Amino acid sequence: MSEEEQIESGEKEMSFLQHLEELRWHLIRSVIVIMLVAIGLFIFPDFLFEKIIFAPTKTDFWTFRKLCELGTVINTDILCFQDFPFELQSRKMMGQFMMHMTASLVGGIILAFPYLFFEVWRFVAPGLYSHERRTSRGAVFVVSLLFSIGVTFGYFIVTPVAINFFANYSVFEEVRNQFDITNYVSTVLIIVLGSGVLFQLPIVTYFLSKIGVVTPALMRKYRKHSIVGIFILSAMITPPDPFTMIFIAFPLIGLYQISILISGRVIRKAAKRELEKQKEFEDA
Repeated sequence: MSEEEQIESGEKEMSFLQHLEELRWHLIRSVIVIMLVAIGLFIFPDFLFEKIIFAPTKTDFWTFRKLCELGTVINTDILCFQDFPFELQSRKMMGQFMMHMTASLVGGIILAFPYLFFEVWRFVAPGLYSHERRTSRGAVFVVSLLFSIGVTFGYFIVTPVAINFFANYSVFEEVRNQFDITNYVSTVLIIVLGSGVLFQLPIVTYFLSKIGVVTPALMRKYRKHSIVGIFILSAMITPPDPFTMIFIAFPLIGLYQISILISGRVIRKAAKRELEKQKEFEDA
């Protein structure tokens, strides 16, 4: 980076080791926050499991209650669920303990995500130019908001649909569904965390457009390929059933369309900035 660029970005020259030291402290603070939240969840297992993780297995869960209310409005009882015919079992000696540890850790990552991205942004922001920092203002809020929307969507929409589908799926009436508790918990966590990550698509598109890797024309050209990729990605992070995959894929397709608009806006602003610089150069 030249001296003029350093002045513009407000960054002082740092050696490679200094950058590593700075990154190390950002990572240490992030890990400390994750562990504190995880420990808090670990010491309150009743809240973590009864109120959050196992809540979608109950018919009085918020999503099922709203579906039943909708069924009442349209005069049908098909949307009211009476019971889920499955049992949860622990088949390994350390199964419940490891599940408790894993659930607490992933829960800590989910709840601490806004702070984690704040630390990432604090590390990245000093290397940006002043106009890049201005246009990226509010990045922490937007990323955290999209992640929260994704997590909420995964927990209240995708998870209940997946549980209802697998609980009632049977190839023979004499076969009872007895799910392993670690498999159930890992499925819920993957759906919720994966939904939060996938909802970052507009942010990824924004930064790729800023560096010129993505353009609206390119995204429109490969729209069909991207939709196929979205379905494949949805199938990878969800249980192997078409209904859950579709519930994840459709919102992502909508986000892809929004990302095209975001990319177009970024490209237009970049072109306008180039014209202004060219005009200033010609006037000089």
